[in-house]
Amino acid sequence: MPLSLSIVTADRTVLERDDVLRLVVPTTEGQITILPSHAALMASLGIGEMIAYVPDGPVPLAILGGFIQVVKDEVSVLADGAERAEEIDEARAEAARERARARLEGRAPVETGAVDLLRAQLALQRALVRLRVHRRRSATGVPAMRER
Repeated sequence: MPLSLSIVTADRTVLERDDVLRLVVPTTEGQITILPSHAALMASLGIGEMIAYVPDGPVPLAILGGFIQVVKDEVSVLADGAERAEEIDEARAEAARERARARLEGRAPVETGAVDLLRAQLALQRALVRLRVHRRRSATGVPAMRER
């Protein structure tokens, strides 16, 4: 029996499927895989790539934090932000990555303080995840996560 998956944000329902064979999820404690008949689970989500494996092939998504609940083959994801690969604007994500890098490297004005540094680091993380998910779907072969 496949998993039933629902991914929602405050704004919208991102994905609803009743035919998920396997789900790979980025939690704050590390990546986990959820299969049918999984034990009940509640976990916090990190920023990363979620992949829902369905009969048609993998469905990659960028997940930007939130929570996941698994109960009797029903998976509910309440995400701070979530985007399907085809929704990601690569140019916009690349620009966000460059802005975040510039702030972190001191090339762009940033308020001095730990909060602003953390915000720049999180912005960079989000941009890198979006690029990885988009590029995996479009199969450009360009590595998105490697920092030099």
